[in-house]
Amino acid sequence: MAHDLHHHHRPSAVTGYWPIVLTLAFAVVEAVGGWFSGSLALLGDAGHMLSDAAALGLAWLGAWIASRPPSHRHTYGFVRAEVIVALINGVAMLLVVLAIGAEAIQRLRVPQPVQGGQVMLIALLGLLVNVAVAWQLGKQGRNLNTRAALLHVMGDMLGSVAALLAGAVVYFTGWTPIDPLLSLFIVALILYSTISLLREALHVLMEGVPFGLELEAVAREMAAQQEVASVHDVHIWTLSSGSVALSAHVVMPDLLAWPRVLAAMREMLHERFDIDHITLQPELLAPPDVPVPVVWRQNKHQQ
Repeated sequence: MAHDLHHHHRPSAVTGYWPIVLTLAFAVVEAVGGWFSGSLALLGDAGHMLSDAAALGLAWLGAWIASRPPSHRHTYGFVRAEVIVALINGVAMLLVVLAIGAEAIQRLRVPQPVQGGQVMLIALLGLLVNVAVAWQLGKQGRNLNTRAALLHVMGDMLGSVAALLAGAVVYFTGWTPIDPLLSLFIVALILYSTISLLREALHVLMEGVPFGLELEAVAREMAAQQEVASVHDVHIWTLSSGSVALSAHVVMPDLLAWPRVLAAMREMLHERFDIDHITLQPELLAPPDVPVPVVWRQNKHQQ
């Protein structure tokens, strides 16, 4: 059995401390402003920012845990920590979205007075804070952990825009239903992204074949290599964002050719499918009268 050996790189920190502190501080400002102005959009934005601060803190924690080296107990290291954190952040965002949506429906039934001028000012300041934090996150990688944190911040940016528009409409027209209506619109947008993130995180944790890869296509390309009779027991899964693993049994008529086949397969899997963590087990081709668990043969016809 042959393994590709890889160095475990330390992931970059998702964010520094200042975005967390800034986000948390302004969440308090928005919460107080939303309470006194009567704006649900502003209170919802404050709730988003509170969840943002927690999301950024969890993202930083996930990156720190994932940077720990492999051990005898955890031979792959702790790279899955970022996926677990992404899942937690997604669930938290889902709860925030549901709470805001329920309150928005209640506000449509029983309209509340809104101080449009105060809402516009606070929402504008909140938007500037979110832009700064999103810019900081944008400089980081695009793994699930960072995407989860960025999802919170982008959702909050949309919330700030909604609060700003709601404040302007109320200030100039006095039409208060715009406040919960815009909140529902933003909730719908964030809900779609949140469900997509949760789906991907769960898919990774369930060790599904990565999206964008077809197991059959990979296996047939492997079986098409010279001096390979067939391959079977092919498994492809995601270790962490950007790190795909593969294991398979490779049946050959001549095991002396294994070093050449191994090198060719490693190169092919890297170049064509961006798979680098590879575990392959060579097997000698059995006589014709001995059944073997063949799945993909060199002639590319599935048996």
